[in-house]
This record gives sequence, C-alpha cells and structure tokens, in this order.
Amino acid sequence: RTKLSFWVGTQKLAGNPVYFGPEEVGLGKREPVADVAHVMSRMSDIIVIRTFLQSTVEEFAANASVPVINALTEHEHPCQALADILTITEQLGSVAGAKVAFIGDGNNVALSLGYAVAGLGGHMTIASPDAYKLSVDSVDGANGYGEHVGGCVTQVTNPREAVIDADIVYTDVWTSMGQESENAERLAAFEGYQVNSAMLDQASSNVKFMHDLPAHPGEEISGGLLYDPRSIAFDQAENRLWAQAALMENLI
Repeated sequence: RTKLSFWVGTQKLAGNPVYFGPEEVGLGKREPVADVAHVMSRMSDIIVIRTFLQSTVEEFAANASVPVINALTEHEHPCQALADILTITEQLGSVAGAKVAFIGDGNNVALSLGYAVAGLGGHMTIASPDAYKLSVDSVDGANGYGEHVGGCVTQVTNPREAVIDADIVYTDVWTSMGQESENAERLAAFEGYQVNSAMLDQASSNVKFMHDLPAHPGEEISGGLLYDPRSIAFDQAENRLWAQAALMENLI
C-alpha cells in the first residue's frame, strides 16, 4: 500500500518515481544517514522514507535540502492519518465535532490520528489495556493541538465505553511489524478488544468502520467485518493515493 500509493501518485502528477529497498541503502549502516540525505537531495525533488526509527527520519530531514515525507516509523504514521482525515471528511462532511473511537493498541497509527482529529476539532477516545496506552505526553501533545478548536483525545480501558455514540470506530492490528515475539502476550492482553458487528451496534446508527490494513480477521476484527456495509476500509485504503498525491503536489 505505501509503495504502490506513492508510486502511482507520483506518476499521476507526471513525476518519475524511483524506489530503493532497505538492503540497497542501509541507512546508518552502509552509509551515514546525513550523507545519504545530502546525495539524494541533489538528485531528487522530494524524498519519501519508511523506516523503523523516528530519529532516522528526523536526522534525514535535518540534512536534506528537499521535502522529506515520513511514510511510517515506529512512533508516527502521518500519511495514514492524512488519508484517514480525508476519509472521515468524505463520510461526515467535517472532522469538527466528530466522535472517533480507536480500539486496540496505542501505537503509531493511534498517535498520528489522535493529533489530526484533535487538531481539527474532533473527539477521539482510545480504548487500550493499561500496558498498551499512549504515553501521557503523547495525549497531552494531541490535546495541545486541539485546545483552541475544541478537539481532544481521551483514553479508557473499556472498548464499549469508547464506542458509545461513535461516528467512526477504528482499529489496527494488535501485533505490528517487529513485535512478532510479543504476539502471544498481545493476543492475551487484547482479549475483549475485538471489533465486531455487536460492538458496532453500540455506536451511532450511522457508524462507519475503519482499519488501516492489513487486517487479521479473528483477532482485532471478526471475520467478514471488512465487508460489512458499515465498513469504509477500502475507501480508506484508496485515499492513501489521493491524500499523498495532494501532499506531494503541495510540497513541490
């Protein structure tokens, strides 16, 4: 999804995409991050990076002379949030005043979406087990974005509390890339956090279901939920293309 959406988006803007896999670049291993940033900046108009460490993207951007887009780190997923905001706006007309329930791991997706929703005047409730909640600093940061527009992020442990009257119910995988060794522990911790038809029934009568994909039916969602009439997950996936194309056009 990340590679395809940026690749096709670049082509739709009449650009020429070039892809380098991690084994070709070796950021910080084969060559210092700063050196790669300087060289790529001389040959590119815009650079998209998907890597694990947030610090790598920040160091790269600090040394680049062209726009750098964070396509995902362990800490943030801003491009997904951009597509999510586009999707919510298409469905509700505005994020302002919208009630968004995020069920599951307080991860990079939850963090970026929380900042975006709060910053646009929406209300996001994240339901996670205590050990998997966003940090207090992260929530305070999101609420700082929302302070002057009436937006906010709150955290609870009960998923059913979060979905009451929700306009959007959102979930993500319980075990992200790089966390495979924690899978059994996470499956146990998130028991009771599965989003299913019964949970959606407790939300607004016009609720929409979102998932950034890939999904694991039988874990964070029930089987078939992606194809429930209330699901807009595939519209959401498509919007990665349009949101990122708009971002690139704006930056160049």
